Amino acid sequence: MIFSRQTSTARKAGQTGRVRRSVTRTGTVSWRGRLALGLLMLIAVVTIVVTNRMLTDRFTETTRNRAELRLALYSGNLLSELRRNAIVPQLLARDPTLISALSSQDYSLSTQRLISFVEEIGAASLMLLDRDGRVVASTDRNKLGTNFRRESYFVDALRASDTIFTVQRRESGSFNFSYSRRISDKGQALGVIVVEVDLQKFERAWAGISDAVLVTDSEGVIILATEPRWRGVTEAEALADQPPESAIQRAIQATADWTALPADAYVKGEAVIRMEGRIPFRGWRIASFTTYTSVRERVNGVLALEIMGFAILLALAFYLVSRKNAVRMALFQRESAELRLLNARLQREIAEREKVQETLAVAEQTLAQSSKLAALGEMSAAVSHELNQPLAAMKTYLAGARLLLRRNRPEEALSSFQRIDDLIERMGAITRQLKSYARKSGDQLTPVNMGEALASALSMMEPQLKQRRIRITRALPDNPVMVMGDRIRIEQVMINLLRNAMDATQTVAEPEIDIILAAGETATLTVRDNGEGIKDLDNLFEPFYTTKKPGEGVGLGLAISSGIVNDLGGRLTARNAKGGGAVFEVQLPILSNDNEIEAAE
Repeated sequence: MIFSRQTSTARKAGQTGRVRRSVTRTGTVSWRGRLALGLLMLIAVVTIVVTNRMLTDRFTETTRNRAELRLALYSGNLLSELRRNAIVPQLLARDPTLISALSSQDYSLSTQRLISFVEEIGAASLMLLDRDGRVVASTDRNKLGTNFRRESYFVDALRASDTIFTVQRRESGSFNFSYSRRISDKGQALGVIVVEVDLQKFERAWAGISDAVLVTDSEGVIILATEPRWRGVTEAEALADQPPESAIQRAIQATADWTALPADAYVKGEAVIRMEGRIPFRGWRIASFTTYTSVRERVNGVLALEIMGFAILLALAFYLVSRKNAVRMALFQRESAELRLLNARLQREIAEREKVQETLAVAEQTLAQSSKLAALGEMSAAVSHELNQPLAAMKTYLAGARLLLRRNRPEEALSSFQRIDDLIERMGAITRQLKSYARKSGDQLTPVNMGEALASALSMMEPQLKQRRIRITRALPDNPVMVMGDRIRIEQVMINLLRNAMDATQTVAEPEIDIILAAGETATLTVRDNGEGIKDLDNLFEPFYTTKKPGEGVGLGLAISSGIVNDLGGRLTARNAKGGGAVFEVQLPILSNDNEIEAAE
């Protein structure tokens, strides 16, 4: 059927090709078309034949491998469940609570303890029997008080010192699997602990697949099976007494004598395989039966797709040949229109980006100036206090000078006026620094003495430092350290670092700030405090990141400082000191003598 449909499809495709090629004006094109069509048909036939053979072998081997893998998986799961439950009686036989309950015959808490154990172990049930075989504690409360003195798992466990494994046939036809062990105290048998193993869950899991699975014991009796009627008899008896109805079961009946027939058999045209394996537990064996019914269906499905693909390929080939030029022209026109639209969109995006960059630059300058003015506002309170002291002293000196002039002591009065003049100079220096710091920075870079800039920054921060009683330690080189930059922006960076150091030492009893200026390959300014250190180094220089309380800062100081240092060709880094506290380090390109000459020119 498959090959006939393929031939019919190819015939129709050939007729369509001949009709279309009859429109051509030259015989050369028609001859070439027929040759290409014949070659394509030959390729299709060879491909389908080879694919049929390869896929049949491949899917057959895949089915066999899957059956073998499932059998190994079933065997491993079954053995794992048995071994996991085998250790439970040995552990429970040593439980002090159970031993005490059997000794005192107080079983009020024993059942609850067994229930807590069964949830952790995953066993079917747990039973505690006294020396007379009576159930005194059980996870199944219906068994409490039942006497099992004649059961083999009780009798054998009392006689033996090891764990006993027992298989018993139930009235329903299924089997009960249990481990039992004697509980002793000082050499005297007190009772028996019984652990029932739930192997029927594997039967329920196997029932959901297309295989037939059975497990036999050392005597060949089926103890687990996907077919409930097979339990309790041998495999041969099960096949003789219970005629199977499904394809797998018919295969089991036909291949019952495996010594006379091969492992693979064909029943009513349907292939079946029997796989058998050994379970390393008391001579148990496991067998599975798998059909090959899906192999032919899968192969036919792939072949049908191939034939359909070749038919579609023929139709598309003829259509594309006739429409090639028109499609190509349409594609060119559409691509041209798309390129024009894309070009216009790119130009708009470029204009928008340039506008956004200009706005961002203005916003950055505004933020920097706002941050500087905020710092200026904080310093103004301390500066006002600093100015009040010279004003009070000047008032005292004026009163003294007035008194001295009345007493006709002008020379001593001149001394008071000189002191007043010194105080006025000091107040002027403070106001000049604030005024210089408040104005906007320029774009022109000039040589900057890092030592003088640091002295100016410390002078502006002096009132706050005195108010907090922070001990400042400075280490400066003998020679000036020169860099190329904007002094106001460099002072802004220094003031931001000093402010952060002051804030970091608020909770310290004896705050200290160390300032080190060094000159090497770069000009390096290090500011170190003895505060609590930095908790998040990754986000430290991100805008609006701050660890301060609301109202104390917006998190722009370090972000602006990092941007200033980067604009000057340097870098601002932070780390935690080994002895505690934070260390900020500013590195700027140092200005040598040659650079100074070039800058002057």
